Amino acid sequence: MRLGVLDIGSNTVHLLVANAEPGGRPLATTSEKSTLRLMRYLTPDGSISDEGVELIIAAVRRAKAVAEKENVSELLATATSAIREATNGPEVIALIEQAIDQQLQVLGGSEEARFTFLAVRRWFGWSAGQILLFDIGGGSLEIAGGADELPQLAESVPLGAGRMTVEYLPQDPPGDDAIERLAHHSEETLAAVAARFGRIPSPDHVVGSSKTIRSLARLVGYKRSGWGGAARWMLPQQELESWIPVLARIPAASRQELPGITPERTFQITAGAVVLNEAMKALDASELEVSPWALREGILLRYSEDMGW
Repeated sequence: MRLGVLDIGSNTVHLLVANAEPGGRPLATTSEKSTLRLMRYLTPDGSISDEGVELIIAAVRRAKAVAEKENVSELLATATSAIREATNGPEVIALIEQAIDQQLQVLGGSEEARFTFLAVRRWFGWSAGQILLFDIGGGSLEIAGGADELPQLAESVPLGAGRMTVEYLPQDPPGDDAIERLAHHSEETLAAVAARFGRIPSPDHVVGSSKTIRSLARLVGYKRSGWGGAARWMLPQQELESWIPVLARIPAASRQELPGITPERTFQITAGAVVLNEAMKALDASELEVSPWALREGILLRYSEDMGW
């Protein structure tokens, strides 16, 4: 069965096309991505500007055209925090639904965490034991933990890399004082979350997903040989923390020259590093392993098994 997941997020509009069937793993065949960074288009009243809405609709139409060209039999269209929290969200959702000619499912933060956790569990398997998951998007940070396919605890906090760049690191480069303010804000925001995670079993395996975390692992982490000699990217917290002052002093235009930092991540990678560092410290995670699978794979897995939402 040809399935497509259209993920309308805070940073990108991303279509993943895969061959999927119950009990099988989703085999991705096509990926179409438009980088938007919607946090740049939020107005003071919390709505997405007309320019931002036009960019969303144009990206959605491109993705819809690719899905049709790829003979997708079922398009699973989802939106996450930027659309969910915008004051004009209902109007934007209506325009998206008109453009794709179907219903859009707007995921809550805990739903995002559960889908991503399912993908991570399937990737690492039952032998990973108790998993602690970090996932950083443009608008929010999701944290989930548990020993089963669905997490025992799933939290979403408004600490996304794009949101924190706009609110706390607007200058380029941001400098040490701004970094300190963001670190303090992240620490305060995560305190109650960390306390709740302290009441569930300690993790056997700490995992990170999202492009921001993958980019940071390629910048400051290292590879470890896995099953069959496959490389596993590891990201140590102390090395991540040591890189934050460096990122704080480098202009965004120069960051793409660093290993692993792609052009679409240059503006928000510093905020992502600060937030992830504080999250790992708050939950006592000294190191994480990067998961190749995340939200879109989780949606594909759940749909292919349930044959419905």
